[in-house]
Amino acid sequence: MNRNQKEDLAAAPPGRSSSDRGQTRRTLLVIPGMDCPTEEGMIRKKLEGMPGVEGLDFDLLKRQVSLLHQPEALEPSLKALRSIDLEAQVAGQEPMRPTGHGSMIVWRRWALLAVAAVFALSAEILSLALVEGHWLVIVLSFIAIGVGGLKTYWKGVIALKNRTLNINALMTLAVTGALAIRQWPEAAMVMVLFAIAEAIESYSLDRARHAVQQLMAMTPELAAVRQNDGSWEEVPAKSVAVGAIARVRPGERIPLDGLVTTGASAVNQAPITGESVPVEKGPEDQVFAGTINQTGSFEFRVTKAADDSTLARIIHAVEKAQASRAPTQRFVDRFARFYTPAIFGLAVLVALVPPLVFGQPYVSWLYRALVLLVIGCPCALVISTPVTVVSGLASAARRGILIKGGAYLEQGRRLKAIAFDKTGTVTKGEPQVTDFIPMPGQDGPQVLSWAASLAVRSDHPLSQAVAFYAEKQSTRPSDISEFSAAPGRGTEGRLDGRWIGLGSHRMIDEKNACDPAVENTLRTLEDEGKTAVLLADEDRVLAVFGIADTVRDSRRTAVEELHRLGVRTTILSGDNQQTVTAIAAQTGIDDARGNLLPEEKVSAIEELVRQYGQVGMAGDGINDAPALAVATIGFAMGVAGSDTALETADVALMDDDLRKLPVFLRLSRRTAVILRENIALALGIKAVFLGLAVAGRATLWMAVLADMGASLLVVFNGLRLLQRERGTDQSSERVGSPAMPLEAPSR
Repeated sequence: MNRNQKEDLAAAPPGRSSSDRGQTRRTLLVIPGMDCPTEEGMIRKKLEGMPGVEGLDFDLLKRQVSLLHQPEALEPSLKALRSIDLEAQVAGQEPMRPTGHGSMIVWRRWALLAVAAVFALSAEILSLALVEGHWLVIVLSFIAIGVGGLKTYWKGVIALKNRTLNINALMTLAVTGALAIRQWPEAAMVMVLFAIAEAIESYSLDRARHAVQQLMAMTPELAAVRQNDGSWEEVPAKSVAVGAIARVRPGERIPLDGLVTTGASAVNQAPITGESVPVEKGPEDQVFAGTINQTGSFEFRVTKAADDSTLARIIHAVEKAQASRAPTQRFVDRFARFYTPAIFGLAVLVALVPPLVFGQPYVSWLYRALVLLVIGCPCALVISTPVTVVSGLASAARRGILIKGGAYLEQGRRLKAIAFDKTGTVTKGEPQVTDFIPMPGQDGPQVLSWAASLAVRSDHPLSQAVAFYAEKQSTRPSDISEFSAAPGRGTEGRLDGRWIGLGSHRMIDEKNACDPAVENTLRTLEDEGKTAVLLADEDRVLAVFGIADTVRDSRRTAVEELHRLGVRTTILSGDNQQTVTAIAAQTGIDDARGNLLPEEKVSAIEELVRQYGQVGMAGDGINDAPALAVATIGFAMGVAGSDTALETADVALMDDDLRKLPVFLRLSRRTAVILRENIALALGIKAVFLGLAVAGRATLWMAVLADMGASLLVVFNGLRLLQRERGTDQSSERVGSPAMPLEAPSR
């Protein structure tokens, strides 16, 4: 899957916004009564095709619909939703009164269901003890239906009026049919059992909602900010400007991203990176909104506004990921679209053919048809995939792995190879000059000053190493003009009118400035696993710098775990081949490719894709963005990574630890297993009870238990992804605690 094939995960902003398409607007609607795919199907059928409605995107977990529409279509859309008994409001307006999820309302709902269950059970018992059609049995049955299932029955009526065959419509038909053939207790028991199962299912889905909503509750609403007169005042975090100085005390959550200015402390970064061990923070260290200050008090300078913090970007990405549909979910949705009408048609045939063609008893076969209607609803099948995928996304976020869509969570299990950038990904990205070798006849301090004049203007790690070395030697940079940088090669400019360059062997060699003595020096450095950076003018090499970068401690462990999972590893770097080979040998990486320009990294990824089919790429810099885009799945090193890499990549590893890669692969494989289990459960239970229904061995209340039981099974099975994995996620024990709660003491 290349970049052109990847999903557009653009999410709708809150409220209304203008798009590039003339007067077309995108409005975010909050629909408290939208709990499951049943309501989604009703809304789609009602709004799609309406004049002025151009698109719909659903977020069931947040009960929101993003409506793409012409301005005049908003009010008719809201009116159409009210016609199917679904109130909606534009996001950002005053919230509507809760429709069923406040604590008092929940208790009232369960109390009514308990009363209805008592009446339904009493009707069932009395029908066995008395005459089946006794008036007391009928009264108790109708009371049970009225108390426990009237709302569901009315939803079914609305669905039928709108020619929609969903679970509510099928249940209404089943109950009406049972009443028509005088199966009073059965009708009552069906309605009450369905209402109870529906309430349990709603509660189960709220668990998945809660797992994602916890991310949004991490950031404090207030921040202690220093005022112009030196005093401190608590103000809304959203109003704090970049550059302001904020203060955090022990035990408080950090309200905004920033850099520590004074003080020191240990910070629990688990909510962002998944690291289980607190990280020591001091002046100039980065801190993240939503993390927890533990031991000391410190002040920090705000570097990002509240809506642009690392946590805000995580939340935004998770929201976009929820709105996208994974491949399995798209398949299930298409399947369900044909499955329900087919079951309804089968039920009609069962009700009519045996009595009309074979002279069988009409009531008996009508009853079997009603059982078929109840069993035939695809609710369990439809709901199984979104719950599983969202649970997987939330579980990954708690581990410090930000996945930008369910498609990538599913695709991860298919990766056969992963390529790594070297600097900042495999190595620490903090290289240091180990050798400074002026060429014969050159004045060391002078050529170091020339090198510093080019190095200080570049943000490349190798240039920064040269600049830092010159600073330590108290060398002042020379004045230089016409400065320019060539990505993957080096920097150049003019010094007193002559060209001068600081860069790779390739860049200098293209100027024909290398000679045998220089080549021997380069070979010596490269054989030692060091990177050579050359300073040259138009005629000759002036000096050579030997630079070494240290491998991150966890990289060999990560590579070993990837190999155990059957994934081949490759390192791609613009550094010289000898250095890259030495780094690969230290970490156990299978293949080492050096001297690569950014476009050559893209070609290398394309070659790996042709060879292995599904290939990942992990990198942290702007130079890596094209390769990240071409890979099947791009992994950005989240904390150290550039904004470009983060935006281009499909998965961000928030603590820059490659051991999260095998965690991601295991989670992807486990998600795929649970998805297959859920589909097998949903269809298997249906198949068994369909056979029992046609054979006359299933009753209506058994059908309800089978249908809703299947729904509950797949929901709880999907929620298993939120649990701590034991035995199969060994690396997570070392890289961060997946069971680390998202909650923590607030301010």
